[in-house]
Amino acid sequence: MEVTQVLLNAQSIDGAVRNQAEESLKHFQEQDPPSFLLSLSRELANEEKPVESRKLAGLILKNALDAKEQPRKLELVQRWLALETSVKAQIKMFLLQTLASSVADARSTTSQVIAKVAGIELPMKQWPELIGSLLSNIHQLPAHAKQATLETLGYLCEEISSDVVDQDQVNKILTAVVQGMNASEGSNDVRLAATRALYNALGFAQANFSNDMERDYIMRVVCEATLSPEVKIRQAAFECLVSISSSYYEKLAPYIQDIFSITAKAVREDQEPVALQAIEFWSSICDEEIDILENYVGDFSGDSDIPCFYFIKQAIPALVPMLLETLLKQEDDQEEDGAWNIAMAGGTCLGLVARTVGDDIVPLVMPFIEENITKPDWRQREAATYAFGSILEGPSANKLTPIVNVALTFMLSALTKDPNNHVKDTTAWTLGRIFEFLHGSTMDTPIITPANCQQIVTVLLQSMKDVPNVAEKACGALYFLAQGYEDFGPSSPIAPFFQEIVQALLTVTHRPDAGESRLRTAAYEALNEVVRCSTDETAPMVLQLVPVIMIELHQTLEGQQLASDEKERQSELQGLLCGSDNGLFLRVFACRSATVHEEAMLAIGALAYTSGPDFAKYLPEFYKYLEMGLQNFEEYQICAITVGVVGDICRAVEDKILPYCDGIMTQLLKDLSSNQLHRSVKPPIFSCFGDIALAIGENFDKYLMYAMPMIQSAAEMSAHTAGGDDEMTEYTNSLRNGILEAYSGIFQGFKNSPKTQVLISYAPHILQFLDSIYRRKDMDEVVMKTAIGVLGDLADTLGSNAGSLIQQSQSCRDFLNECLSSEDNLIKESAEWAKMAISRAISV
Repeated sequence: MEVTQVLLNAQSIDGAVRNQAEESLKHFQEQDPPSFLLSLSRELANEEKPVESRKLAGLILKNALDAKEQPRKLELVQRWLALETSVKAQIKMFLLQTLASSVADARSTTSQVIAKVAGIELPMKQWPELIGSLLSNIHQLPAHAKQATLETLGYLCEEISSDVVDQDQVNKILTAVVQGMNASEGSNDVRLAATRALYNALGFAQANFSNDMERDYIMRVVCEATLSPEVKIRQAAFECLVSISSSYYEKLAPYIQDIFSITAKAVREDQEPVALQAIEFWSSICDEEIDILENYVGDFSGDSDIPCFYFIKQAIPALVPMLLETLLKQEDDQEEDGAWNIAMAGGTCLGLVARTVGDDIVPLVMPFIEENITKPDWRQREAATYAFGSILEGPSANKLTPIVNVALTFMLSALTKDPNNHVKDTTAWTLGRIFEFLHGSTMDTPIITPANCQQIVTVLLQSMKDVPNVAEKACGALYFLAQGYEDFGPSSPIAPFFQEIVQALLTVTHRPDAGESRLRTAAYEALNEVVRCSTDETAPMVLQLVPVIMIELHQTLEGQQLASDEKERQSELQGLLCGSDNGLFLRVFACRSATVHEEAMLAIGALAYTSGPDFAKYLPEFYKYLEMGLQNFEEYQICAITVGVVGDICRAVEDKILPYCDGIMTQLLKDLSSNQLHRSVKPPIFSCFGDIALAIGENFDKYLMYAMPMIQSAAEMSAHTAGGDDEMTEYTNSLRNGILEAYSGIFQGFKNSPKTQVLISYAPHILQFLDSIYRRKDMDEVVMKTAIGVLGDLADTLGSNAGSLIQQSQSCRDFLNECLSSEDNLIKESAEWAKMAISRAISV
């Protein structure tokens, strides 16, 4: 088989030729994987062959070693490891040889393939000579081979974790990379490859950053590279500084003054890609200090072994004026979503500075606002508004309230009267931030009063008829306006406008341009919030909404059918080139209707929550949508939302959900046992078991034999998950909380039923679970409160049957005492209730 021609045909404009070529490649790969990979690597290495066939050969090789989906990735790794050693050795020889190719595309693809192979082999202690042979390349010219080798080292560091390479090799890699970055290096391509490689190698440099001399040298070379005549090198060097600011924050003090000068010059004078990274450096320092200070306030655990150097507090006299200047560099077509430019980056950084230093930022920003807010040039008005909106989170309410009271009237007038769209867009966003941070039941002096409430609602509803980007921000502002009245008691100041608001939001969802600027989604989100925070007096109107939302949901699902034919056509185009990526492409494609589906689901949940038992009459019609949502575990956000909605409905209609429970439980158990289910859907499914049990009581007994083993195995897993990173700890805690909510709902549901006996056999396992998570000492407050509640539920439902078990457990007593003396009132209340339930159970 002449592989060159087939690879060229696979890129042909003629569909038939292309399909045939893709088929033969697929056939070759299935029939004889070793020869397939060998012939691709030979093609890639052969300087006589056309660039196109070499490039595609490299791409297919790369896709044969790695995939986005975990199960597929493991399968590819196993396949590679199973190849004969001699075949792998030949492929690796071809790859290393290609790094010296005169064709840039071939070198670049090869760098990635070598890194993928290294990612599989180095952790298994295979290919030990790789790093040595790469480093020996660096000292030989020509420059293009040097550049390709540095690029490979960069990809390699990205692929493997730092414990795979020993410190001696790390030192050699860093030396080679930093030498490649030196100004004395003649080739810009080499300098750029070296600077990008350093970015990936920083995670390996802990020991080097702890050594003053080595750190000084690395920092000097990085700072020099920010002054290179070549824009891409400057950008890559600033990217290194950003990474250093988060990985090595505590080592920055000696350099921070110089870095300020370099970044300030770049922000004011350099090209946008470089200036953006220079601003990002300060945003990153804010993130670090916000983290450290949050941990300080709570307690001295967590990351507080890193002290806060207050870099931002010291820098604000110079940093804030620099950021305010950036706000005036807007682009003319900025409202197109997701435009990221200097003005956006500067405002984002200003917001982070406000969260870092609090009240101190206000006097530095107010003169800029006052000077520019009424200027004839729209850029000045917009910048002043953006500056104001950016500093609303961080400073205290006492500091901001008097300013906001003056500004509010001005903003409402600007939102209707300003001739410029940018200004209106930013004004609506700023109003949303005022309502988000300075409005709600916790405020001492309310900003929204009966006197101005009507004007606010009128202006926002009028603004929802404006161009999509302004209307979307107005919906967002309304969302926070409603949210602030959530705990307002029986009557909220916006209740009289309920019908008008709902009507206006539904009208927005039908605008022909509602697909632009996330407008339809924003309107649905606001609608959900308005309904969720509505009060008893608006309940009858809420019920009238249900049929309307049903119709909406029906229409979006019809729309989805149509999209699937389009999807078919789309996926054919993707073919072999995309490897594992075409799933991603389709997800993007399907996303528009998916969001609407998601929002309509949320709206139904909010409606069920507010309409209570009356919602039952809509269940026959609505059940099929629930089922579709629960079956849709590929789009896991929709699945998770649907699971949440099932919980809302159970709470609303209680035992009227019974006729649907077989279907719901079957689907939930099916989702849980699928190994393709995204892990984020598991915690809500367990909580949902609890909601169902609570709604149908002892009728849940027929599901126990299926549900309990699943809950128990998840419990065992979550009890023994060692603390990984923060994300893992957070996930483990949410999983534990879901499991505990399941237990709690089941035990409360069976209370006072003759069938409680069936639960006795599960008690020892539950106590053991509580014991193991108590001993691990990594529970967050939410889990602690749920866990102590479950201990009480156990005693409350099982009485003396549980009493004796609890009495025998030392850790249960310790846990109870710890919760009784908790600073957190909710934990304390739960613990006091549990204590009562336990003493009742013991005295029986």
